Amino acid sequence: MNDLCPCGSKQDYTVCCGAIISDQREAGTALELMKSRYTAYTNADIDYLMRSHHSSTRPIKERKSIKRWAESVKWMQLIILNTWDGTSSDEKGYIEFKALFLENGQINQIHEKSFFKREKEKWVYVSGAHF
Repeated sequence: MNDLCPCGSKQDYTVCCGAIISDQREAGTALELMKSRYTAYTNADIDYLMRSHHSSTRPIKERKSIKRWAESVKWMQLIILNTWDGTSSDEKGYIEFKALFLENGQINQIHEKSFFKREKEKWVYVSGAHF
């Protein structure tokens, strides 16, 4: 039986975000990177989250607390609201999204406009503005 990717693509995890997280292929767009990072949060894959974060803003000191928090919540859904640039031919892009999760019996969300750019020819997350 195949496991569907948590990003909501309705594809098998191993050919969708799993292939990006395991370095079998690169994220071709900022949106692919965004989805793979959400999926990494659902698996508390802190190594991938650090690797896919821009070197100038990578939260190395918060590594343990990010992992602990990601493991403590139940991730429910990723909703992509809007994208600006971030295609395979762009150098930067923005994605507005909502990530729904269950924490201490309450449904919560992260609503963010994320900024992505290329670093050493790979898409990485730089920063985000929360709503």
